[in-house]
Formats: sequence, C-alpha cells, structure tokens
Amino acid sequence: MSYNIDILAFGAHADDVEIGMGGSIAKWVHEGKKVVICDLTKAELSSNGTVEMRQVEAKNAAEKLGVKERLTLSIPDRGLYKNEDNILKIVEIIREFKPAIVFAPYYEDRHPDHANCSYLVEEAFFSAGIRKIKTQGATAVHKPKSLYHYMINGFHRPDFAVDITDYMEKKIESLYAYKSQFVETEDGVKTPLTDGYIETVQARERMFGKEVGTTYAEGFKTKKPILLNLDVNSTWEIN
Repeated sequence: MSYNIDILAFGAHADDVEIGMGGSIAKWVHEGKKVVICDLTKAELSSNGTVEMRQVEAKNAAEKLGVKERLTLSIPDRGLYKNEDNILKIVEIIREFKPAIVFAPYYEDRHPDHANCSYLVEEAFFSAGIRKIKTQGATAVHKPKSLYHYMINGFHRPDFAVDITDYMEKKIESLYAYKSQFVETEDGVKTPLTDGYIETVQARERMFGKEVGTTYAEGFKTKKPILLNLDVNSTWEIN
C-alpha cells in the first residue's frame, strides 16, 4: 500500500483538531511528516464569530502549526448524521489524500457533533478500502494503517501519549488564532470556550505529561493494540 501523506486529521469544526492534537501535529510537521486537516462543517451555528471569520482563523491556526493544506467538507453544522452521503464524502477525502494514519475525535465527548464526527470517520475509514464502494471523485481504494482518536472536551485515560513539550507553545498559539471562539468580547456570548478553556486544555496536557514523565503530552485512544518496533527492554530504567 502506497501513501501520499502521513496524517489526515478530521474534526467536526475548525479548532477541534487544534484542541486535541495541535502539539502533535506541530511536532510531526517539524519532523517532515505530511499532514492535512479536514473540517467536516463550517461551524455556522457557533455562538460567536461568523463562517467567514472562522475560515480565516482556521487558515491562520493551520499555518502556525506548519500545516500546508486544510479543507472543509461543508456538511451542515449539527447535521453530522451517519448516512451514506456523509460517509461517502469522507471516503472521497481518504481516497484522494491516501493517508497512512487517520485521526478523529474521541467519541466520548459532551458535544454530539464530536461523537458523530468520530462515528462517520470510522465508517469511512473502513469503506475507503472496499472496491465496490464508488465515489464521485477518486475511485481507487485506500486502506490507511490505523485510526486513532484525540480528545477535545473529555479527560480520559489515554492508550498512548505524544510528548509535545517543545511544541506546547505552538499549540497555544494555534488556539488563540481562534479569537472569535476563545476570547471573550463585549458583543460576544459567554460560552465554555471563553471561560478559561485554553487554560483547561493546557492543564490536561500537563497532567498527561506527568503520567508519561515529561512536561506536556497529548493523549490518544485506539481500539486496537499498537505494535512497538523496538526491544521493550530498551525503555526500562533500573536505578
């Protein structure tokens, strides 16, 4: 199986990917990995900001992480239903970019759109490798290696973590690119995002970091075991 890019990260709304794995993306881009972000909706129902504003913010956030390509599928906000049309749109993106690894939100989240995004991507991840499933664009099947889940609002025990100590600042910068969402203004509406949300995310990554012996880390969930291509003894430290 050949791959065009290394990582394809899906989010329900612009800012989801940054919240969950912005530090890891910045790290992987720095290491030379090819990363693409795909937002399923334009977040047109957000309490603050406009669609146009969010598009500019999303572009700026991606640039801060070093991501060269970001796209939006324009599925209706709050319309992420598990139907054939929505699944096929995601299948087409997977087949077009041919990623090695796919990321989606973790399905245990207070926001239904995040859970629904997870379910849609999981369906598309499987369907993209089925030859008889046809899409309007690219028709060649593609089977990514793995599907992993990042956390947005939840705090769950991760199955694995990525050290982002050197990239936490870039993650924070990418979040503050979304001023319409995370900065309270006089004419805006107070939401959980404007009430110390970025500080909460930073505290979570600090806690995950302590769990794995570093300063900051992002946690991920997986439904299948991870194969370590190293001698496990090399990770042990005996004092």
